Amino acid sequence: MAQIGNTKVLAGVKLSMMEPFADEPNKGVLIMGAELLPMASPTFEPGPPDERSIEFSRVVDRGIRSSEIINMESLFVEEGKVLGLFIDLYVLDYGGNLFDTGTLAAMSALKNTRMPKIESGELIRGEYTGNLPLGGYPLSSTFVKIGNFTMLDPEIHEESAADARLTICTCEENIVAMQKGGVGAFKKEEVLNLINVSFEKRDILMKHIR
Repeated sequence: MAQIGNTKVLAGVKLSMMEPFADEPNKGVLIMGAELLPMASPTFEPGPPDERSIEFSRVVDRGIRSSEIINMESLFVEEGKVLGLFIDLYVLDYGGNLFDTGTLAAMSALKNTRMPKIESGELIRGEYTGNLPLGGYPLSSTFVKIGNFTMLDPEIHEESAADARLTICTCEENIVAMQKGGVGAFKKEEVLNLINVSFEKRDILMKHIR
């Protein structure tokens, strides 16, 4: 579980045997899901995923997937069988900045994921061969722009007042993903400055991962 401000996100990772995608028969499958639980906010409603939960899961997914920290070929078992890596995000309390909290929770869960033992093409529950190898730790920083002011790590009231939002995901020394929201815009100089700030914030977040 990760908490940033008043936002709490619980992440769980599950590995299961499944068929590979037809266009990538030698690679495992990464699937991200998110639930905005009604108890987390009066604005969350039960039922099928809405636009917010879809965007939430896709932004976290894109940062992890684009960073290529997981060797998907290592999840190949045999012809027609690969390991599916399922990451589920549950928002327990919402006070703003879902993306950064969700990414931090997902990466913490992946760091603690153990690889199951496999014999004769079958997964042995309760037996493990070690931790899931990771090639880095993608983490995101989210900014909002209100008028001429830009703020990092917005709370819920700042998000509702924002003209534009920008999430920058970094992994080690690389920018691996960016997501913009809102009708407003960021100037080139502003984006370059926010990239520098995101790398500074990354150092702070990494202390929690370690």
